[in-house]
Amino acid sequence: MRFEGTDSYVATHDLTVAVNAAIVLERPLLVKGEPGTGKTVLAEEIARGLGVELLTWHVKSTTKAAQGLYEYDAVSRLRDSQLGDPRVSDISNYIRKGKLWEAFTRDKRPVLLIDEIDKADIEFPNDLLLELDRMEFFVYETGETIKARQRPILIITSNNEKELPDAFLRRCFFHYIRFPDAETMQQIVDVHFPHIKKNLVSEALRLFFEIRDTPGLRKKPSTSELLDWLKLLMAEDIGPDVLREHEAKKIIPPLHGALLKNEQDIHLFERVAFLNRRETR
Repeated sequence: MRFEGTDSYVATHDLTVAVNAAIVLERPLLVKGEPGTGKTVLAEEIARGLGVELLTWHVKSTTKAAQGLYEYDAVSRLRDSQLGDPRVSDISNYIRKGKLWEAFTRDKRPVLLIDEIDKADIEFPNDLLLELDRMEFFVYETGETIKARQRPILIITSNNEKELPDAFLRRCFFHYIRFPDAETMQQIVDVHFPHIKKNLVSEALRLFFEIRDTPGLRKKPSTSELLDWLKLLMAEDIGPDVLREHEAKKIIPPLHGALLKNEQDIHLFERVAFLNRRETR
């Protein structure tokens, strides 16, 4: 199994090396990077590129590690027993399988995405150490041990909202997705919009990186937001000449709401752009 990227995902050499290293080592691939740099999409494209199933576990602030294994619905069983439901005799009817259970019981090695692990409690990663090491867990209600038929390709994403425990990090292969440079960003745009006008992309990228380079921005626009902006520019038939007017007449670019997501950043960019324009006169 080797991942070489796909026709819809531009994977850098460093990223493909990291993915394949994690596959060979049979260790989780921990992927960090700015929001919007394609961490979640990476897992989808790995599954597509390798021709295997993708299972996704989206982590929230209230998510517990045990939910990835299974959940026992004791309340439903109690209610059914009061109603005389014959299903209560089999406790397995009230066991809800988690994503790890599903991944462990697949006949063909799947890709399992644990998305945004840093959203959960700090103990969440530690609570999964044993299961990820041994690729098995015990179901106390039924007395059975669930073992992985095939070790899943495990992709774990983090937005760096919390520090992850050292014991967890030791078990992972780590990769940080750097923000794309202009050349890589051009390739990404070409993949998503193969028929877009080149001069429009050139002006849009120049403006995009100008905004990202504005010192003091609370939230820099991401790759996904650039793609949204380009889609809007094409939908509204806005040409490169309109973007060039940003220099001559207008401080703020058209449809900027796709790139700047709070009023402080809008005002900051307007001030910086105005000062820069005045200095160049």
